[in-house]
Amino acid sequence: MNDLSEFAAHSVSTGLLQRTLQAPIHCSGIGLHTGAVINMTLIPADPNTGILFRRTDLKNGARDIPARFDAVIDTRLCTTIGNDHNGSVATIEHLMAALAGCGVDNAVVEIDGPEVPVMDGSSEPFVFLIDCAGVVEQSAERSVVRVKRPVRVDQGDGFAALEPGRRFTMSMGIDFDSRAIGRQEIFLEVSDLTFKRELSQARTFGFLHEVEAMRAAGLARGGSLENAVVIDGDTVMNSEGLRYEDEFVRHKALDCIGDLSLAGAPILGHFKGSRTGHGLNNLLLRALFSDKENYDLVPTSEVMAAV
Repeated sequence: MNDLSEFAAHSVSTGLLQRTLQAPIHCSGIGLHTGAVINMTLIPADPNTGILFRRTDLKNGARDIPARFDAVIDTRLCTTIGNDHNGSVATIEHLMAALAGCGVDNAVVEIDGPEVPVMDGSSEPFVFLIDCAGVVEQSAERSVVRVKRPVRVDQGDGFAALEPGRRFTMSMGIDFDSRAIGRQEIFLEVSDLTFKRELSQARTFGFLHEVEAMRAAGLARGGSLENAVVIDGDTVMNSEGLRYEDEFVRHKALDCIGDLSLAGAPILGHFKGSRTGHGLNNLLLRALFSDKENYDLVPTSEVMAAV
């Protein structure tokens, strides 16, 4: 984009002012792993609050959990954050992706259970809630995490990396033996427009034998064809088919945006990943912030001056 005002309006990374919700908004849904009905309310928050999860069903100091990379306590099936008092919230990545994709910096997420409702397995229901509530600018300037030098983490045959860049861009690749998925790749510049149009509807997915194994272990009690794409061998079991031809890699990109939003501020740089997941995404942020030579935190006015 050549017009600076248009760029400022549509870039997730470089809007000048912090933003929050205009009004509270509520939803209820099933937890993917517990199968329990969970109530959740998104509430406006003051500048510099960040995203804060509040367990309303807990009555002690475990209630408040910041959505930060260093609060992540588990990444095996989803991204779970927790505090030192055994309070935790799981499956936060789809909601976090929606908040980041809609440019929301500050909000309190009140929730009466241990995981975010899965809804339809994508970020679209949360984007709808945010759009209904409205988003407003605040008086404080936004800062961004500017990547200064390449950082990469490897695990098995997967990797995740961040490189310097003038905007937040992503390239993602996945590779599965199933012909329903195969090799898929995507590259995009992430903005509020591209997130809503290109990623937000992409649903979580899994293989039937994995779902059966998780249920046998007492997990995925709320999982169904209503909130996930399920593959049996080389066949997609959902009768309605896919929302995008390459929905699988798009959902991986959605997950990554949610995980990277735990940096606490928008990232300015290029993400590259192959066969990555929640664990690698979190390891990447920990590697990035482990050395101050890797990044700096700069006000968006400085970024805009350099565009």
